[in-house]
Amino acid sequence: MTDSAGYTPPAVWTWRQGNGGRFANINRPVAGATHEKELPVGRHPLQLYSLGTPNGVKVTVMLEELLALGHAGAEYDAWLIPISEGAQFGSGFVAVNPNSKIPALLDRSGPKPVRVFESGAILVYLAEKFGAFLPTDPAQRAECLSWLFWQMGSAPFLGGGFGHFYAYAPVKIEYAIDRYAMEVKRQLDVLDRRLAENRYLAGDDYTIADMAVWPWYGALVKGQLYEAGEFLQVQEYGHVIRWADLIAERPAARRGRMVNRTWGQPSSQLHERHDASDFETKTQDKLTGAAG
Repeated sequence: MTDSAGYTPPAVWTWRQGNGGRFANINRPVAGATHEKELPVGRHPLQLYSLGTPNGVKVTVMLEELLALGHAGAEYDAWLIPISEGAQFGSGFVAVNPNSKIPALLDRSGPKPVRVFESGAILVYLAEKFGAFLPTDPAQRAECLSWLFWQMGSAPFLGGGFGHFYAYAPVKIEYAIDRYAMEVKRQLDVLDRRLAENRYLAGDDYTIADMAVWPWYGALVKGQLYEAGEFLQVQEYGHVIRWADLIAERPAARRGRMVNRTWGQPSSQLHERHDASDFETKTQDKLTGAAG
């Protein structure tokens, strides 16, 4: 790797395999499948292919919230896609999401399966399909969608920017860390000011905007992301912490955070979800006898 202090970009960029730190084995400059592999299909109307990262958690929280409201049609199978192993580049997954990112959803409830990819699109699709967690009043709907898309535009600065350079990059680059730390703290201030005046992001009611933002920024202010709580002084954002705790108290949110999770306490990991009873019988502590 070239010393960043003395690096001058060449006239034409060339891909050097192995360059890129922790994720070098799966990052590449081209799209498409790398191998043939069909996706499994379960018995429920909705088939989710995902991993319990913040983007994946958005959708499993939404599905569990819909089920908690009594929407039986929201029953789902959640299949694990281990992205560190390159499973997202299998032909079956690429057919559902040509961008090879989790989560991806296949709705098999109708005569022809419908694919939906990108977490924000999945949240809107499910909200419209079941008529829940997305206001119908034009002004309230606009507020909800504005905060949803705020998350879509902001989180890459947190994850791909700050998280990558602070936690994952093979070298610590002061300029990059400072640049993204400044932006993440600005984003937290945006949220804190909004939540100082509103119970939830779109107003009084819990919506898909909260479901999208909570797995990223809720985890961040609780010190659960990148081990960066002290570095970013997250305790300064008391209104965001209040909101994060409020959502964490919701049973459906707690269940959604467990689905497709493969790290943390064994009791918090439900690698795959195919039935509501799996939360009681198939978490990793139950399957392996591990404590926690």
